[in-house]
Amino acid sequence: MIQRRKGLNILLLSFGLFAAESGEQPAPGNTDMTEATPAAEAAPPGAEAELPARLPLNELRVFAEAFNRISSAYVEELDDRTLLENAIRGMLGQLDPHSAYLDADSFEELQESTTGNYGGLGIEIGMEDGFVKVIAPMDDTPAAKAGIESGDLIVQLDGTPVKGMSLSEAIENMRGDPGSEVKITLVKNGESTPTDLTLTREIIKVASVRHRYLEDGYGYLRIAQFQAGTGDEVEKAIIQLKDEGDLDGLIIDLRNNPGGVLQAAVEVSDVFIEDGLIVYTSGRLSDSELRYSASTPDAIKGVPVIVLVNEGTASASEIVAGALQDHGRAIIMGTTTFGKGSVQTILPLNDEKAIKLTTARYYTPSGRSIQAEGIVPDIWVERSKVTPVASNPWRIKEKNLNKHLEGPSEQEDAAESETADKIGNRGPNQNMDLAVRDFQLNEALTLLKGLHILGGTTAPKG
Repeated sequence: MIQRRKGLNILLLSFGLFAAESGEQPAPGNTDMTEATPAAEAAPPGAEAELPARLPLNELRVFAEAFNRISSAYVEELDDRTLLENAIRGMLGQLDPHSAYLDADSFEELQESTTGNYGGLGIEIGMEDGFVKVIAPMDDTPAAKAGIESGDLIVQLDGTPVKGMSLSEAIENMRGDPGSEVKITLVKNGESTPTDLTLTREIIKVASVRHRYLEDGYGYLRIAQFQAGTGDEVEKAIIQLKDEGDLDGLIIDLRNNPGGVLQAAVEVSDVFIEDGLIVYTSGRLSDSELRYSASTPDAIKGVPVIVLVNEGTASASEIVAGALQDHGRAIIMGTTTFGKGSVQTILPLNDEKAIKLTTARYYTPSGRSIQAEGIVPDIWVERSKVTPVASNPWRIKEKNLNKHLEGPSEQEDAAESETADKIGNRGPNQNMDLAVRDFQLNEALTLLKGLHILGGTTAPKG
């Protein structure tokens, strides 16, 4: 049953039904920003709706005639209620990828997305040209482990083409009991030949926030998605990083973050922004005009921040990246983000059914709409692999010359050289293995070190 809290509308800011084929979360293009946000009070379920001043009577007659023809002449008998619900689905489906009809089960799945605990494969999806498009795999889930990536197209599920399926039907087909298998046929981004994968469904428990030190002084904060408690988790992670060492720089990783709860995105931004606007929304309804501003001090007092983004960074995560970029509080690094800049509101129709309707666009503090544009990084860094090149063992140095003047610590230098040889001729750079695994992350770490050496800051100027 769809419950309505007085004076509240459920605001969704992300892709639609965290499409996780297993009932994941509202997914981009379907709804990943789910959140209860104060709005103008609406009529209770069942109340008589206000009708428009003029109804398109001719068009309604055409609709009634089409309904009658289909109901009476279709090859198989159709239930009138089902036919009307399909008409509503079709009406919403022609608006944009994020508006949808919700029955009781769909609404319950939507609520699950804010908890980060649900069954499935762990993949955020949307629809594109009739196919299921991967927005982002979720960390440590069957989809991520199988190598599914943002931009991949799912063309078949258990041998059944997805062309013609609705997003909710695709999600339902990807769901199942933990331990059961589903065969997915997908076309990898940039390739033309389909690939078959067999994935085992699991209970998805996505950790919203993880943190650690990459090196002394340089912290790493990974936000996988924005759940109801993500803001508090980020605050606690910052406290722990500061307790564990001297924080000289921080990397916030929002890559492949499909979004989530709007209020969580605001709270995370507030941790690093001293004051000022974070995000605002604008639409035709009066209760869609909302503004969110920072209300707490910068938790790390101007320590340099770099935010990593990519094409799987969407919705709520784009709000954070855009706010930090506009305030000059962080350097955005990576590739252009997904570009989900619309707001969805849950509008109840009765006690058990509702529609999820796009009602507003959101804007960054400077007034930018990222809808279909995305956040453009300050520093463009493609995803790459780095292959270290071994140093030339025959290269001559001063210390190799006969009768060279000895340095003050030549014995220490020899010991360091021997250690470097043992770890693969990498010299003093102990993070080359990091560069091989994650080039973008290593570039961010290198930039942080440079900012620290120069005494730089990403705090606002003025």
